[in-house]
Amino acid sequence: MTIVYLSAAVLVVAVIAIFLGMSRWQQHQVDVATATPTPAPSTAPTSKPIPLTDGEVLGKALIPTTKGLADTSKGGVGQPVDGITCGGMEYGTLHIHTHLSIFYRGTQVQVPRLIGAAPLPPQGCLYWIHTHSTDGIIHVESPQLAPEGSAGFDLGMLFDIWGQPLARDNIAGLRGPVLAYVNGTLYDGDLRAIPLRSHQQIVLEVGTPTVPPPNYAFPPAD
Repeated sequence: MTIVYLSAAVLVVAVIAIFLGMSRWQQHQVDVATATPTPAPSTAPTSKPIPLTDGEVLGKALIPTTKGLADTSKGGVGQPVDGITCGGMEYGTLHIHTHLSIFYRGTQVQVPRLIGAAPLPPQGCLYWIHTHSTDGIIHVESPQLAPEGSAGFDLGMLFDIWGQPLARDNIAGLRGPVLAYVNGTLYDGDLRAIPLRSHQQIVLEVGTPTVPPPNYAFPPAD
């Protein structure tokens, strides 16, 4: 009987250790996803932060929308997109804000309001990645840390939900050579793979002339 009790005790200790390990791993994943990235280098031309205000109109409305909604017929109209569903509420397991700026020939372009909002009856639905207004703030409000089969949320998912192209010569229908910056640093990689992280600042510049990438200060509540 002593051996049975010892075996049971070892099993209980092992289960507790596994549970604690999984809890710590999950908390680490949340911490990584919500960590504010390193600010733009102090030598950046616009290193002095520009205050952002929730709900402000930022840029010119050069990207068309339909009936006040941003998603095209190729984007999210209620169906799952890249493993991201359209739900009836905003979730809080992962809740972060990223900023996206788009420039076309040196002029700032509005990132439309209600990307990721689908007019499904009776009250519509909202994808885990979405915008509320034209301030360029991208909201990630998800019930899980990453869509199934992915390492995390990225810019490609936003554009897939939006139903707009994201390429080195075409940003949401604005055509020309594209420069990309992440937190003030030139980015030469795959545009789709740019991660959406807490207070990440993404700048896409299409055509010429180009402008120094802006450095924004998020609203205090964000």
